[in-house]
Parts: sequence; C-alpha cells; structure tokens
Amino acid sequence: MNDKVNESNFRSHLILILMSFIALGPVIILFFNSLKNNAEIGSNPLGFPSRLAFENYFGAWETANYSTTIWNSFLISGGTVVGVIIVAGLGAFALSRLKLKGSDILTFYFLVGTSVPAQLFIVPLFIMWRDIGLYNTYAGIILIYIGLFSPFSTYLLRSYMLSIPEDFVEAARLDGASNFVIFYRIILPLSWPGFLTVALVVGLWSWNEFLFALTFLPEADMKPVSTGLFAFQSRYSRDWGLTNAASMIMTIPIVILFLLLQKKFIEGLTQGGLKA
Repeated sequence: MNDKVNESNFRSHLILILMSFIALGPVIILFFNSLKNNAEIGSNPLGFPSRLAFENYFGAWETANYSTTIWNSFLISGGTVVGVIIVAGLGAFALSRLKLKGSDILTFYFLVGTSVPAQLFIVPLFIMWRDIGLYNTYAGIILIYIGLFSPFSTYLLRSYMLSIPEDFVEAARLDGASNFVIFYRIILPLSWPGFLTVALVVGLWSWNEFLFALTFLPEADMKPVSTGLFAFQSRYSRDWGLTNAASMIMTIPIVILFLLLQKKFIEGLTQGGLKA
C-alpha cells in the first residue's frame, strides 16, 4: 500500500516539476538573454550569459522612456480596474439577485462577448472616438478597456454572487433593506475575493494590451509600457538585449503583485466557478 502511495506521489511531483519547467522556462531564458549582447544571444540563445550585462536594463529604461510609460500604464490600468469593478459589479448583482426578465439571455450575451475578436470593431471605433474627441486621451482608452473587459468580469462576478446563500439577501429584504443596501452591506463584503480576482485579471490585461494602446494613443508622452518595445526596432535590425531587458522590466510589477495576492486570486477563481 505504501509503495503505491509513494509511486503516486512520485508521479504527481514529476508532473508538477514538468509543468513548472514549462511555465518558468521561457521566463528564465528571457532573464538570461536580458543580460547578453546581440552577438551572444545569436550564438548562445538558451544558456547562461558569459558576462552579466546589467547595463542593458539602464539602456532599456532610458530608450523606452519607462519613467513615463510605466506611470501611464499605472494610470490606465487603475482607471480601467475601477471602471470595470463598478460596471461589472452592478451588472453581476442585477443578473444574480434581481430576477430580471431575460437575465439568462443577457448572461449568454456577456459570455459571447468574451469570445468576439476586438479587431472586428477597431475601425468604426477609431472613427467614432476621433469624431467625439476621445482619440488620444486617457479617458478614451480607459472606456475602450472597460467595454472590452466588462463582459468576462460580469460573468465571473455573477457566478461568484450566486454562490452566496440566498438567506442573507432574504433576511435583509425582510428588514426593509433596499437593493443598494443589500449590494453594499451584504453582497460586496462577501464577494470581495471575486472582486479582487477581477481586479487582478483586468489589471493584467490592461497592462499588457498592445493593439488599442498603439492605435488610440499615438502621442509618445501618453503611450503605456506595452508599446515601449517598439523603441528597440530599427529599419533593418533590433537590439535583442535591450528588448529582453525591457520585457523583464515590464513583467516585474505584475509578477510581484500576483505573488503577493495569489492566494486570494486562486480563491476567487475557484469559488466563482462553483455555480454558474
């Protein structure tokens, strides 16, 4: 019996090690290459660097203007997270607790909205934003991100709110609580792991989003960090050492945030999937 348990544990650990290698391998190679020059990357793309070229990080910071673009990304991501939490939170509460007619159809609509490629409406959206004065503004790109990320967030929060016992809501209604009081006093405190999960996911998406940021924010001083990798591209070549260093700089804040909040992030995802 013990032999079977040990064999099962060995297989489980082996699978976990392989999965960890698959997940961390590209990040480790990226870090190694961020400390090499172009010549060494070409001759030794997978190995440890022969000389630690930490100057790549200083060069990438200056060339990509990260002192400005990182702040821009924090501003855009923060505004997007706040907007999505408000819109998706209220929408999820309405769909899960107010017994609206056609709520199942709306829920299906939000689910479909997560699978529609954003590139389909980028041209008409560009024309609309230019005509109403939202082109090349932070408000314009934040509104776009709220529209892009709210369907998934609403669906996730609705699933999470459905897992909250109905007895709490019914008791509050008997005491004369309004829908807003129920949402603010009961649903919101019990759903905060789900809201934290949405905030992390949306923050990650808006931090890494490239296409809309490049299209709707043409001014250099307003660009987010995701567009900074263009700074290392010349007409016929690219400085891969600086590119890898810039990628590491772009990744570090998200990795630190996820490591600090990973327990609540996983809790929000698992509990939100208990009931659909």
